[in-house]
Amino acid sequence: MSGFPILAFLAGRGRDGSGRLLSEVLAFDDAAIEGVHDFIQWCFPSMEPSRAVPGAPVLAPGEAEAIRADPEARAGLARALARMERFYGSTDDWLSAFDHNHLRITRIVAAARDLLGAAEARVFHAHVSARNRAAGSPVNAESLRRWALALGEP
Repeated sequence: MSGFPILAFLAGRGRDGSGRLLSEVLAFDDAAIEGVHDFIQWCFPSMEPSRAVPGAPVLAPGEAEAIRADPEARAGLARALARMERFYGSTDDWLSAFDHNHLRITRIVAAARDLLGAAEARVFHAHVSARNRAAGSPVNAESLRRWALALGEP
């Protein structure tokens, strides 16, 4: 497990690169969710390096399988997904043509699909898509296309 720091973080047994436990990140208020940029890669990991946060963690070989097999890590990821769903449900600044949250949403959808399953990813995608439509569809077409691709849709 010591070779899988993201798994340990999601399972509540390890700390992120800033020394925080998952429970501390999930307790962020909406202003912190918006303003802190180094937690999203820990909560929603990928095998691709982040272009937005240099030095952010990348899933190690075998780590995704280990996360999928660890009930505590899956539960932690599900709690992070629920927290981000609340964030996108209660804030509106991301409902614009271009916003850094659009990249976050792509990452969240892909991580949910890869580590929790397609159903969980679709629920989150449906939530942010509905919020976008209710706001008059301000999110640009390229971001919407990336969200769909993250779901595995053409």
